[in-house]
Amino acid sequence: MSLYTDYLTEIETRKGEGLHPKPIDDGALVAELISLIEDTGSEYRKDALNFFIYNTLPGTTSAAGVKAAFLKKIILGEVTVAEITPDFAFELLSHMKGGPSIEVLLDIALGDDAALAAKAADVLKTQVFLYEADTNRLKAAYEAGNAVAKDILESYAKAEFFTKLPDVEEEIKVVTYIAAEGDISTDLLSPGNQAHSRSDRELHGKCMITPEAQAEIQELQKKHPEARVMLIAEKGTMGVGSSRMSGVNNVALWTGKQASPYVPFVNIAPVVAGTNGISPIFLTTVGVTGGIGLDLKNWVKKLDENGKPVLDENGDPILEQKYSVETGKVLTINTKEKKLYDADGTELADVSSAFTPQKVEFMKAGGSYAVVFGKKLQTIAAETLGVEAPLVFAPSKEITNPGQGLTAVEKIFNKNAVGVSAKEPLLAGSDVRVKVNIVGSQDTTGLMTSQELEAMAATVISPSVDGAYQSGCHTASVWDKKAQANIPKLMAFMNKFGLITARDPESHYHAMTDVIHKVLNDITVSDWDIIVGGDSHTRMSKGVAFGADSGTVALALATGEATMPIPESVKVTFKGQMKDYMDFRDVVHATQAQMLKQCGDNVFQGRVIEVHIGTLLADQAFTFTDWTAEMKAKASICISNDDTLIGSLELAKSRIQVMIDKGMDNEAKTLQGLIDKADKRIAEIKSGEKPALTPDEGAKYFAEVVVDLDLIDEPMIADPDVNNADVSKRYTHDTIRPVSYYGAEKKVDLGFVGSCMVHKGDMKIVAQMLKNLEKETGKVEFKAPLVVAAPTYNIIDELKAEGDWEVLQKYSGFEFDDLFPKAQARTEYENTLYLERPGCNLCMGNQEKAEKGDTVLATSTRLFQGRVVEDSAEKKGESLLASTPVVVLSAILGRTPTLDEYKKAVEGIDLTKFAPPLQVPSTAKSAHF
Repeated sequence: MSLYTDYLTEIETRKGEGLHPKPIDDGALVAELISLIEDTGSEYRKDALNFFIYNTLPGTTSAAGVKAAFLKKIILGEVTVAEITPDFAFELLSHMKGGPSIEVLLDIALGDDAALAAKAADVLKTQVFLYEADTNRLKAAYEAGNAVAKDILESYAKAEFFTKLPDVEEEIKVVTYIAAEGDISTDLLSPGNQAHSRSDRELHGKCMITPEAQAEIQELQKKHPEARVMLIAEKGTMGVGSSRMSGVNNVALWTGKQASPYVPFVNIAPVVAGTNGISPIFLTTVGVTGGIGLDLKNWVKKLDENGKPVLDENGDPILEQKYSVETGKVLTINTKEKKLYDADGTELADVSSAFTPQKVEFMKAGGSYAVVFGKKLQTIAAETLGVEAPLVFAPSKEITNPGQGLTAVEKIFNKNAVGVSAKEPLLAGSDVRVKVNIVGSQDTTGLMTSQELEAMAATVISPSVDGAYQSGCHTASVWDKKAQANIPKLMAFMNKFGLITARDPESHYHAMTDVIHKVLNDITVSDWDIIVGGDSHTRMSKGVAFGADSGTVALALATGEATMPIPESVKVTFKGQMKDYMDFRDVVHATQAQMLKQCGDNVFQGRVIEVHIGTLLADQAFTFTDWTAEMKAKASICISNDDTLIGSLELAKSRIQVMIDKGMDNEAKTLQGLIDKADKRIAEIKSGEKPALTPDEGAKYFAEVVVDLDLIDEPMIADPDVNNADVSKRYTHDTIRPVSYYGAEKKVDLGFVGSCMVHKGDMKIVAQMLKNLEKETGKVEFKAPLVVAAPTYNIIDELKAEGDWEVLQKYSGFEFDDLFPKAQARTEYENTLYLERPGCNLCMGNQEKAEKGDTVLATSTRLFQGRVVEDSAEKKGESLLASTPVVVLSAILGRTPTLDEYKKAVEGIDLTKFAPPLQVPSTAKSAHF
């Protein structure tokens, strides 16, 4: 009874926090519940029965295994429980989503009791989460002449698990709720500083938007019980910034429908909308839950008599309201007509993009997983029976045009496509199942990924995945009680599942907190690879990478596949010459600024940026691809020169070897396999058999952007513009300003050099600037704190070998110590240099933050409200983004510098000699190499 009494104690604690009992995943606790249920005189029996039925997690949790075994005993008559009849036991098994429940159902279906076998078969016909071991049992029984097995397989071949589901209702009433004006970051829906609670869905739900907003949503639900609350980003895009399943989970928890009466706090089918639609990654996550994402287009640009946008005094287009979606309006979505109507029947918008045949299937099935697994199950059943599977699911959209050249992403998708019927290469817009080569899981979403894997009954990584990595970087800065409880558990699960893990469950190797994107960039060893990672910044400089929610990551790990349309591409090329005093980060900012000026709209949003940047090694090119998440692009592809790609692959090999030397390889020799794959790719390039990936001459692009390097004549800063009178213009990444805009008067309270946007060259620049200033003035004094977090340990090792780390140590007031990691987050800073542990640090915002109300200048990617710095009662916190030299100098000065101060500080430092491909200067040597 010890576990049960502990559980009761936990329940009382949660009551005090306004929470229900936590769902049970521990089989030992379920075993105690069963003993209490069987003791008809126990005072705890009623509650134990309730917990067993309604509060035990399904899938492959140990709790599900014990629960399924007990239900089997009830069905077979070995145990009698008055409240759980055999029929009810079958119903409970039907809601357990695979794993032990499927094993029990197959045992009974293939058993000797014909009546029970028929009932078990009926339940099995509704299930889709079957794996090879399950389908092999059915196949063997069928081949042995078992009629029940044949009946089940025939049902699967017809996909009755899908066809017998009710259709999506023709009319869906919604009541509007404006969550915010402007782009809504997933930080609003699931704040980074609450990452520790994501796997506890009810607790995490408390952090969505504000308690006041939650109360307003509940009031709308009471007032309009016939309608579903639709969460809206007014004058903005919904779900920008991150690939956050927890954000969708929270929206579903407050506004969606319960997936199963026997599984607590797992809701599906939320309805979300934005004036400018839904961020691509977030929309994928909405599909995981069978939700609806609408592009409202309720604000449009005001046009003059010539049809050109009318601009305000800042040069921004003036918007006019086409129709109102103010909070509390009841609207109707017609899913057949694919239109949005007002209460009086007036058509407001065409929403057909939300109701493609594929998306409607997700809605009908209660989520995309069921469709993915269902298609696979239908194919296996039809092959086993030797019949052709009837066309049940919407056919994949296959767009071809003989003779048309292919973009880089079209080439990669065609090379990795699975189950394509078209004879010609597929073009953008085609729906494709593709093989995934590399998968990344990060540590603040990893526990959710492990839950998803358990829920879909997966126990081992797909053998078709070349490599997968579980990081520890998002929780690296503070080893507090929450991290100590969550991270070892996560690493043990993922290590057993087959991933390379940042920490070894048995502590055989030193814990590694390297930034996940850097590791994935290293273990991607082909420019033809497809990468999926649990973070929006999964943007590799080799291959094409997609940030994904925790569920899509789980699906990629379990199946080795992903399904998505081939995105359109925007081609980015460069002309001109960089000035010696400019940093490559300024090229990145200038790309966004020049694109907006050239195109008027953000043509990057939802598309692949094909960037012709082939003279930069993967580490440096990553600075560009990484930032493309903030440009709202779906992905980015670097077009590299042959020699540069070979150099990048050799660098990747050396870093993978470091991981092997640390003892991180597994029994499958995954890391060695990646080195072998890199060697093969290098040989292909050198021999001319398969040069570096390039698009075809006749490729078709949505747009082409040419970045003029000659126009970049001073450092650029991305500004959240926190006091803009137009709320929708705040906290976007589109306000790019030259440093002179601030007139050397912008006070800087803290500088941060770190995150996935920096690499070894940035660390060397910090050291070189300190040496320069020391030489000129005798010593360096900081007028603001400077936090420096190298992205990886191997960079620190290299800096130590080259003498740069010693310079950083000289000025540091704090240096991380892995033997004694920080147990709590820093709340106040002194004017000194902080050498922090490798990892995300301030950029993640879940552990370390700047002081409230600070103005932070950072190399980070995040300028969202409350992420790096929260507001104080007196002042809004600001997170401005700039290059490493600007950040370092601003921390030393305590303000933004003048252009002359900046030039003087970087004099003699080779920041970068980037030049457009085929125009590489012979002196292309810099601190970045």
